[in-house]
Amino acid sequence: MPIPALDCCGLACPLPVLRCKELIEDSRPESFTVMVDNDAAKQNVSRFLSGQGYSVEAQADNGKWLLAASLQGDSPAPTETSTDMSQYTCAPAVQQTTVFLTSERMGQGDDDLGAKLMANFLATLPEMGEELWRLVLVNGGVKLAATGSPVLESLTALEKSGVTILVCGTCLDHFGLLDARAVGQTTNMLDVVTSLQAASKVIHI
Repeated sequence: MPIPALDCCGLACPLPVLRCKELIEDSRPESFTVMVDNDAAKQNVSRFLSGQGYSVEAQADNGKWLLAASLQGDSPAPTETSTDMSQYTCAPAVQQTTVFLTSERMGQGDDDLGAKLMANFLATLPEMGEELWRLVLVNGGVKLAATGSPVLESLTALEKSGVTILVCGTCLDHFGLLDARAVGQTTNMLDVVTSLQAASKVIHI
């Protein structure tokens, strides 16, 4: 069986630690590797894994760090299942704003007006510049990322500029749109929660 390998490059704290936590809770492998691209993530992941009974060897790799984790033979599984992620959160170098979209329209009242307002809002988001980090689409908001959506051009432009767009997989499935997603990445609730937690600011629409 191949050794699990986690690529956590580009993930803000504490996401690399959460990826490791999820893997350990799921299968507690005897060994696995983690790739990170900054020293803060290297230190946080190494400290977390040590607390989980793993030894960690770090090797520099073209500006990144490859962490090889090996479970110590006499290390029992930790009895504490919850982990305080705040201790693994590092202050971002720049502001990171997550936009949380729960509907395909903005506001309540007139649906046509709400759709126009949402289109204008998404078209204006690039004005935020580098501060804009992620868009998280849940519930009716996932319809914005589906084939035929009137805002696909705006969302595609945002994604090409480096903004991460996360689209709730459970929500897509509920609306029968799993195969219709035309932009962004299908995601789970862990990514939704950590995107809100790791952001400097959250804009909820």
